[in-house]
Amino acid sequence: MTVFKQIILMLPVCFGLLSGALYAGVRKKDKDQPGFSAPIVIGLISVQFVLSVLSLVLGAESVTLFSLTSKISLSFNKDIVATGFSGLVSVMFFLTGIYAVFYMRHDDNKRIESENVNTLHARTFFGFYLIVWAVLVGLGYTANLVSFYFLYEIMSVTSVILVMHEMTKEAIYASKKYLYYSIGGASMSLFGMVALYNITGGSLKFIEGGDPAFSLLNSMTAGKHTLVLIAVLMMIIGFGAKAGMFPLHGWLPTAHPVAPAPASAVLSGVITKAGVLGIFRVIYFIAGTSELKGTWVQHVFIALTLATVFMGSMLAYKEKVFKKRLAYSTVSQVSYVLFGIACMNPLALMGAFLHVMFHSVLKTTLFLNAGTVIYASDKHEVTEFTGIGKQLPLTFLSFSVAALGLVGIPPICGFVSKWYLCLGSLDLNSKAEGYLGVAVLLISALLTAGYLLSITIVAFFPGEDFDNKEGNYEKDGRVPKGMIVVMLVLAIASILLGIMAKPFYNALFDFVYRL
Repeated sequence: MTVFKQIILMLPVCFGLLSGALYAGVRKKDKDQPGFSAPIVIGLISVQFVLSVLSLVLGAESVTLFSLTSKISLSFNKDIVATGFSGLVSVMFFLTGIYAVFYMRHDDNKRIESENVNTLHARTFFGFYLIVWAVLVGLGYTANLVSFYFLYEIMSVTSVILVMHEMTKEAIYASKKYLYYSIGGASMSLFGMVALYNITGGSLKFIEGGDPAFSLLNSMTAGKHTLVLIAVLMMIIGFGAKAGMFPLHGWLPTAHPVAPAPASAVLSGVITKAGVLGIFRVIYFIAGTSELKGTWVQHVFIALTLATVFMGSMLAYKEKVFKKRLAYSTVSQVSYVLFGIACMNPLALMGAFLHVMFHSVLKTTLFLNAGTVIYASDKHEVTEFTGIGKQLPLTFLSFSVAALGLVGIPPICGFVSKWYLCLGSLDLNSKAEGYLGVAVLLISALLTAGYLLSITIVAFFPGEDFDNKEGNYEKDGRVPKGMIVVMLVLAIASILLGIMAKPFYNALFDFVYRL
């Protein structure tokens, strides 16, 4: 029975990798035919989702695939963090995948009909989509830093294909930039990991509260403890590259505008959270907050997160390109989560956990809204959106709900997570940092209202002088019902999550107060 449960735990990883590789590798001989079969893709996505759920419910608590030494192994463990992260990945990839089937059919038809469109085959997109999904599920389950880093690098390399799909000059440049930032950040994390291993002699296993080797080292050798703090900061900055934290945030506004909307949705809503997970594991499961709280590392980390929150909001407010505006918004909003982790107290950590989930739902909705606008009208700048709500009412209804949630308006879910982040900020030992944190979060909320709700206003209320010409939007650009349904499901979910947030709070309460 134990072996069977271990197999169940690894099934979504194995199936996703194998099915994705096979589907991406198979080509139709007739180039004039559509590049993928919608029923097959929906079937693969559905099976992957079912296996992911079975893994969460019936999978073993731990499994080790192989070991090089007693301290270096490829091991997996199903704790509350793994369950939450892998579950979130699967839900968001499933819904976005359904949307992508309709969106990519339109994209693939363009590839076939136009000699000037040199996009990658849609089968390649869906194949690597499944691979990235599988790797992210495995990443959530990893039981030590070595395993995490191994899958983290695979995720970075495979997700590049999603960014470069259009194969334009801009897409190739963006994919290179994404890869360079990812490798650069991962290299910093690797250096820090090796330094920790050599200095502390620790196991690099994820131990709730941190590895005891750090406490022993702190009490014995202050000089080495300083080196450990430097190594920890390098890992925070390195994993922060994927999360879009300053100074390694530059790939987000470059990659999002050129990637297909479903790719942008999972990049922003899910893949950025892999960097968050890495930082969380290092602070709470390797170093331990007792060794970091009050140190210069915490102060630097808080400063970087608040600078990123403010900078991202300001740049989003000034940006005219819709997807680029959403990308800068992600830079800001994901650093809300990082700020909660940096506070190193239960209330802020509660807010960080909730915002990981809520931001994923809200920002995925917004990027799918952007994809629908592009699908139906081929318009990319917010200055072109006057009256668009009259042509795409359901799209901009779901957009408005998600925008209100991201601002932090109750009862939508974003309010709940931001409330706990503010409470956690005020609970900091340094009152100056605490009040500064609340001030930055509130200013960011006002800027978020400015750059998102202004779109809602011009979309639904264009003014009396608006000339609603029939030719403003393509007649043939009608949005498939499948895309509309996914956006509405996410919008409704964001409201329900805000109203019924208490079960999530109760599930996390004991955990955040143990750390």
